[in-house]
Amino acid sequence: MSALVVNDHLDFNALKELLDVTDGNLASHLKYLEKYDYVAYKKDFINRKPNTRYYATDAGRKAFRKHIRAIEQLLK
Repeated sequence: MSALVVNDHLDFNALKELLDVTDGNLASHLKYLEKYDYVAYKKDFINRKPNTRYYATDAGRKAFRKHIRAIEQLLK
């Protein structure tokens, strides 16, 4: 979530490389986040190749901020 919160969007391959995870692992995590409306995606074609871009939704950004505040409170 943090990568999507600080970027407008990231495509699947950029996320996979950044997080150093497998396709299946990333896909399952993204599916879970989509289920709760924390991330959304847009599919396009770039030079006839499919490209899926993911971005954090407003609900996802709100949940992420809440999570960070909770961690900060634990650290105090």
